[in-house]
Amino acid sequence: MTEIILLSDHRVAATRVAESGDPLVDARETAALRVDARKADDDGSYAHVRADVLRRLLLAQDALPPGLRLLLVEGFRPPALQRQYFDEYADTLRAAHAGARPEQIREWASAYISPPEVAPHVSGGAVDLTLCTEDGVELPLGTEVNATPEESAGGCRTAAVNIDAEARANRALMGRAMTAAGFVNYPTEWWHWSYGDRYWALLTEAPAALYAPATRSRS
Repeated sequence: MTEIILLSDHRVAATRVAESGDPLVDARETAALRVDARKADDDGSYAHVRADVLRRLLLAQDALPPGLRLLLVEGFRPPALQRQYFDEYADTLRAAHAGARPEQIREWASAYISPPEVAPHVSGGAVDLTLCTEDGVELPLGTEVNATPEESAGGCRTAAVNIDAEARANRALMGRAMTAAGFVNYPTEWWHWSYGDRYWALLTEAPAALYAPATRSRS
């Protein structure tokens, strides 16, 4: 069985970062890529990714069969929002597992929400996405994007067995395209892919991550 490395693993935090300076760009300004508004925030951070990440998303989309497109749900996530998401989910787990050790809660939470200090989304190198048709109709991929392990009975895991054959085929299709474009998947979330962050560097054995936590410049 392939080892699943969680974002709470000490090896992720220990991965060196050599910031490349690749800027954050607004994916909504690229007509070729669909951007969904379900995670929209007031300042549009959700639609931003590093420039090379956007380039690679377009490469992945070009590798899909005719008539299919990527649907970007969320990219860059400000550190404060990441902390909020992590703490809220950890609180839910503490309530459900009274007496669990703090390190156990952190590990469980990290299977669904990244610890803020190593979070791929905070780097601008991570994306949550799915597949859709040319006119925006989403394909079945087994669960909703951002489904928790509890509500999906583990179906959110990329290799989950409790999904039907069509969803499994669609996940494999997206996986081939994203992998060919240089992304790595977080295996507890079929929709989460990243490039250039610490998790990507660890899995690909790159000498260093390319992206430190990012900040958006305001004009």
